[in-house]
This record gives sequence, structure tokens and C-alpha cells, in this order.
Amino acid sequence: MLLRTVLVTGSLTCVLSTGPALAESSPVSALTIATVGNRDMVRMQQLSEGFTAANPDIELQWVALDENTLRQHVTTDIATAGGRFDIVTIGTYEAAIWAERGWLLPLDDLPASYQVDDLLPTVREALSFQGQLYAAPFYAESAFTLYREDLFAEAGLSMVESPSWEFIARAAAALHDPDEHYGICLRGKPGWGENMALLTAMANAYGGRWFDMQWVPQLATAAWRDALDQYLSLLWEYGPPNPEQLGFNDNLALFQQGKCAIWVDATVAASAVTNPRESMVADRVGFALAPQQGLGKRANWLWAWALAIPSSSTSSDAAKRFIAWATSADFQRQVADDEGWAQVPPGTRRSLYANPHYQAAAPYSDMVLESLTAADPGNPTVEPVPYRGIQYVAIAAFPGIATAVGNRFAKALAGEITVDEALENAQWVTQKVAEQARFADQ
Repeated sequence: MLLRTVLVTGSLTCVLSTGPALAESSPVSALTIATVGNRDMVRMQQLSEGFTAANPDIELQWVALDENTLRQHVTTDIATAGGRFDIVTIGTYEAAIWAERGWLLPLDDLPASYQVDDLLPTVREALSFQGQLYAAPFYAESAFTLYREDLFAEAGLSMVESPSWEFIARAAAALHDPDEHYGICLRGKPGWGENMALLTAMANAYGGRWFDMQWVPQLATAAWRDALDQYLSLLWEYGPPNPEQLGFNDNLALFQQGKCAIWVDATVAASAVTNPRESMVADRVGFALAPQQGLGKRANWLWAWALAIPSSSTSSDAAKRFIAWATSADFQRQVADDEGWAQVPPGTRRSLYANPHYQAAAPYSDMVLESLTAADPGNPTVEPVPYRGIQYVAIAAFPGIATAVGNRFAKALAGEITVDEALENAQWVTQKVAEQARFADQ
């Protein structure tokens, strides 16, 4: 009997399950998989019984963590070649940086049935280094606007396909009824993948950028001030209480409970807010593109949670077999058979968006595909920049920079410091780290 378990340490969750019986002489590859504990990854774990049944020589051990803790554990282990994990869940930010450093193994011999060319080009490129795939996408996302169609109709409003931030502000003001629902919900929880993902994308739409072509920080500019002013105003006047404590999952829950009239966030939320088993407003949700300011950039982004193999893994062949299963079109069909096409992990394959069953089950699919394909990490801002990345800067120091900046912006949102103080602090810390890292030499 195979025992798959995760020890309880900090925020780790104990998972106990059994696999098929093996003859004692059969060699077993034990794969330790580090993953983020969200709904799609939990589903992958639940469905993995099918994989172990077909691969009785592989044992799976799961380590499920919240996003911030996952990054800390995985980054520490992979940077030190600790060998704790055989498969790690990483994002588009880490893929190329870690591949260049030799921390990841290339996924260069996946079976032909995997159909690498079926992956969406923008997603595949974001997970590659020098043309070679180093992480296989489990799901991918951009950002767009979710809203309550019934509340818009009651207020005599019509959502436009491509709203501006000013339109969003006017609509939020008209719809705000704090006893019933809030005009708008936005990420406020500090973190480079939380409030700074939204604020960086929002600043892009306002003409902002993190650095100019000489790697001089650009946080203390009118574009960033305009974006931050709009963001703070929206949440102060029309948002839920204590917005600085609310991240993606918190706002998702609020929207599902009918507490948000408008929400600008990840496209991956679409299936959750339209699932009648999870959402009280499943039949009343509409979708529009991410807001823009008429400058040619929207507040959308490109992100994928993907599976990769650390160079320190001693079970790379078994790990590739699991990754090929978990990120395949066959896995998507298995999810569809079990839970319906709307619950299939989105954003990774052309074939999914060409599938009439998925199109019927996910009426938002065309808008998601448009948002994903329009995202351009190589050209993310109005003014030219020396970096790649839309809601992040693809340099090693960015998580530290953006975490510090995100904390300052969260303090401004909480009313503890002024906007000027937040932007001055952001400029200062970014400049200091830029000088230390010597980005221009990278």
C-alpha cells in the first residue's frame, strides 16, 4: 500500500491517502510536489488517483501551501539545491530567471501526445528560456472586469466592453450601497503578487512604469500618483471595510456572496463566480475587458501557475510523467467529465478555446482568450522599458522591492501614511535596491 502524506508544519496541511498495492520488489519513485492550496490545485490532487493507478511505480507526496509561504519554501529549497521537492509550482515570473540560473530542468522530451504546440503562444513563451519550455502551465490567467448585470440594470447603467477607470469610478459610485453591497472590490492585501499585481497593471494603463531605460526608478511620477489616487479613492469611497486586509481569495468570497458590484481581477475567477454550487450570484455576472485610460494599455496581465522540476530532483523522469499528465488536454477532459467544462483549468491550450462544449459552458471564454493573447510581457508599458513582465518586473530583486512597496501602499490605503509618503518611500527603496543589484549590468 502506498502512503502519501504531508507533514503539518506551519501552514502545511496533512493529507493522507493510499494508492494501489505494489509488489515489494517493485521500485517506487516518491515525488514530493509543492503546490499552492487553491481550488484548481486541490482538484489536481484529488484526481491524481487516476495517475497513480496508471503509474503504480510512482508515489505522490503533496505539500500544499498558501501563495506567499509556497514562494518562500520553494525559493529557499531550489536556490540551495536542497532537494526537498521533485515538482514545484511556480509562476511566469520565476520560470525564465530560474532556468537561466540552472535551477530547473528543461521539459525537452515530453511525449508527442502532450502536444506542446497546443499551448497558447503567450503562455508558452512566458514559461520558456531561449526557446525551451522549462515549466508546463496548469492554468493561466489575465485580468478583466467582473460585474453584477442585475445591479447595473437596476441602476440604469450599461457596461461597455472596454471601460475606462473613470467609467468604473462612476459606476461604483452609482452602485455603492454598503448595507447591501459595495461599489467595487479590489486587492488591497500587501504582496508583490497581491496588491502590487493590480497596482502595477493599473499604473501601466496610466502611463506608469517601474524603471526607465537607464534603470532609474519611476515611482515618484504623475502616472503612478494618478493610478494610486484613483485606486485609493475607489476603495475608500466605494470599497469594503479594511480593504488593506483583502486579497484575491477574500474578494472572490465577497463577490460570490453578492457583496461586490464590480471587481477587477484575474480571469481565473470567472468559473468560480459563475458556479451555482459556490456563488450566490452565478446567473447575474457579466464580464468586460480590464480598464484602460486611452493610452493603449489595459490593466490586464499574464500569469500562469505551472509545474517545473528542480535540477536537484533525483526522480526527474517520474516527475516529467506526472507533469505531462497534470497539464495535458486529457486531464482537462477528465475535469470536464467529473465537474463540467466550466471548471476546466483555463488559459493554457488553444484546443480548449476552440472546443464548442467549453464555449457553451464558459460564455466568458472569448474575452479571456482575447485578454490572454493581447498581453505582451515584452511591451508592457506606454513608455519603453528595459525589462519584461506586465504586473511584475522580471528581475531577481523584484519580489523584495515590490513587497516593500506593497506594504507602503497598503499603509496608505489604511490611512497610516499619505500618498506622497507612500510614493516617496516606494521611489527610495526601489532606487536603493536598484543601486545594489546594478540592474544595468544584468
